[in-house]
Amino acid sequence: MEAGTTAGAWVLVLSLWGTVVGGQNLTAQIGKPLVLNCKGAPRKPPQQLEWKLNTGRTEAWKVLSPQGDPWDSVARVLPNGSLLLPAIGIQDEGTFRCRARSRKGKEIKSNYQVRVYQIPGKPEIVDPASELKAGVPNKVGTCVSEGGYPAGTLSWHLDGKPLIPDGKGVSVKEETRRHPETGLFTLQSELMVTPAREGAPHPTFSCSFIPGLPRRRALHRALHTAPIRLSVRGEHRDPVPLEEIQLVVEPEGAAVAPGGTVTLTCKASTQPPPQIHWIKDGTPLPLPPSPVLLLPEVGPQDQGTYSCVATHPSHGPQESRAVSISIIGSVGGPGLGTLALALGILGGLGAAALLIGVIVWQRWRRQGKERKAPENREEEEDERAELNQSEEPEAAQSSAGGP
Repeated sequence: MEAGTTAGAWVLVLSLWGTVVGGQNLTAQIGKPLVLNCKGAPRKPPQQLEWKLNTGRTEAWKVLSPQGDPWDSVARVLPNGSLLLPAIGIQDEGTFRCRARSRKGKEIKSNYQVRVYQIPGKPEIVDPASELKAGVPNKVGTCVSEGGYPAGTLSWHLDGKPLIPDGKGVSVKEETRRHPETGLFTLQSELMVTPAREGAPHPTFSCSFIPGLPRRRALHRALHTAPIRLSVRGEHRDPVPLEEIQLVVEPEGAAVAPGGTVTLTCKASTQPPPQIHWIKDGTPLPLPPSPVLLLPEVGPQDQGTYSCVATHPSHGPQESRAVSISIIGSVGGPGLGTLALALGILGGLGAAALLIGVIVWQRWRRQGKERKAPENREEEEDERAELNQSEEPEAAQSSAGGP
């Protein structure tokens, strides 16, 4: 590579990873020691070898040899010709070359492309939502990963499956920051979703961090957050006005002859359609939800006041106006019918009592007449006797005054 390459220019090195011809790609963890072997070099002095380094610490190729001084605490040549980096850092990424001559005079070159990495802590979801609203954009939360190198990537999952941003129902806002001293990365990913109105009621979200390098299986495993399970409620709307719930009754007027049929229909203008329950005289009827209530062969027990209640998850219960069902020819509602029945019974009892009284009175009168009959006969006989006595003197006088 050309001289003058700085630490920030190693993004180019990332794109060239694995292209060193005849060389070797190495990956080392930040802060750990790294030993590079100079192939073909004699194990013991005298040695003819030379190391050249082009890293983030150099502005040009840095040359090290067994006869030279070590490069501060960054690197030094070991007695066997290997190069030691005691604690490799981000600035040590770059190209390392060794040229050695064997005892037989053969020149051998070694090339190394060195990368470093740091596994971050386990990511987490901060500021998670408590619930989601269907049909509108919602912030699920922010996934945060700190202390990694290279930067890596964050990805979201819904119910265990990758969640791909589409700019419509799913969008992600990402931010990457780098620590000015350590050079380690902090990643943030804010997830926004618009749940479908008829989607899953309890979706589960999670986030994972995928390292940028290396691609060795042991170091490329993703780190996952703890999942969060949210509830989705219906889109917010104002409660449905009572006027929009209509109760239609047939026949019109809700008056029907005994044995007839009455049909009650409850109409609500909400979508999806709400559940409809029925109420009679203030008491819920034990019937399954239905927008239609059919009353066949109507009798006195069906008379009363009816209303319907529309229940929707996003609107709450709304009750319709009440209608009264009456039977033609009846006194009125159930209360009046009961009163009429009671009066009829009392009237019948009164008539029976009156009849019994008349019969008793007639018997008493007849018995009274029978007791008075002998006394009347005695008075008549006395009257006849007195009349006969008055007639006898008159007859004697008339016989005495004759010729």
